[in-house]
Amino acid sequence: MVQLRRVVVTGLGALTPCGLDMKSSWDALLKGTSGIGPITLFDPSDQVVQIAGEVKDFEPANYMDKKEARRMDRFMQLGMAASRQAYDDAGLSQDVIDPERFSVVIGTGSGGIGTIESQLREVFVKGPRRCSPFFIPMMISDLAAGRVSIAFNAQGPNFAIVTACATGADSIGNAFRMIQHGESDISIAGGTEAGVTPMSVAGFASAKAMTGSFNDRPTEASRPFDKGRDGFVMAEGACVMILEELSHAQKRGARIYAELVGYGRSSDAFDIVSPPPDGRGAVAAIRGALRDSELTPEDIGYVNAHATSTPVGDIAESKAVRTVFTSRAENGELLVSSTKSMTGHMLGAAGSFEAALCIYALQEQIVPPTMNVEDQDPECQLDVVANAPRRVEGMKAAMSNSFGFGGHNASLIFKTFEG
Repeated sequence: MVQLRRVVVTGLGALTPCGLDMKSSWDALLKGTSGIGPITLFDPSDQVVQIAGEVKDFEPANYMDKKEARRMDRFMQLGMAASRQAYDDAGLSQDVIDPERFSVVIGTGSGGIGTIESQLREVFVKGPRRCSPFFIPMMISDLAAGRVSIAFNAQGPNFAIVTACATGADSIGNAFRMIQHGESDISIAGGTEAGVTPMSVAGFASAKAMTGSFNDRPTEASRPFDKGRDGFVMAEGACVMILEELSHAQKRGARIYAELVGYGRSSDAFDIVSPPPDGRGAVAAIRGALRDSELTPEDIGYVNAHATSTPVGDIAESKAVRTVFTSRAENGELLVSSTKSMTGHMLGAAGSFEAALCIYALQEQIVPPTMNVEDQDPECQLDVVANAPRRVEGMKAAMSNSFGFGGHNASLIFKTFEG
């Protein structure tokens, strides 16, 4: 049997509706500060939904060449910026990396949808000769990973995962597997999304997936586990992490945030958008991550829930968590929260950011809250850390759940590093 190699996290980078880096985003969440507000990226006046979580004050030129930035869709710019943050945070330099052992796995849910919309207008209004020569490389989903691999001379495997809202988690999970099995020694992995566009907002609104009831109260709109929830709030952002094989990290004296020990994945095989009512697909992913980690349900102190604030999704996930964690979930021994109550749903970037929050929770022994819980749904019977963060002691492991349209389920488990 092949001896699997240990994988640790040595760098984090994020741009979210709550902050332009990981630390400021974390601090905002602990304060209960929402990043959701009126849409400013386009005129939403004729939209049913007029609010979103936007990355404010983002200047691409702070992270990349201005000319190159103009040739990237916003999802690529955000992914590149988060990658630069993570690379610097890890203290990396080219002299400590074998480029052929350096991989990139950065996914996105919708790719360059903003570019697609703008170029459609050009072609149908002004004619096909007005289509930009950069349209294709700005639109296709793999080019965030491709751009990052070029920028950091990562000559190992380089690809994009697309599993809707499980994308960020699956990207980290696939990078984890490559390092475990010796295909690479270090990886930039995560998700990026820039889906706050007219067509994207209109499409999700038409599908009745997003809330249209809180345009005048945006900070109250995302309310996972609350009886008054009626849909998610779209958001944009990016989060990536540096994963390293343990001895590679130790050899260069890297700071180690946490160890990634478990990855589980499954398919609902039920419906293109709705989970099975009993949450069986989520159960399979959670149990898979536990088996992979060789941990038990009793070892997990915190679950960052996927919980997007949809009526059926939050209930299905709550049932899944109770199925796996049994009495610990019901009597409050297991803490569960949904930070989407403040960030909104970053779609393809959600899973990677929420995984990074689990790492911060382990580092600081604090669980971020679920905000806007005014009347908790009795069908979501969990300790959801309502409306204020919770300090804990002795928490050794945390789990992040991510589920996506198409029936994709992914769970990641991190634990405090022990040499």
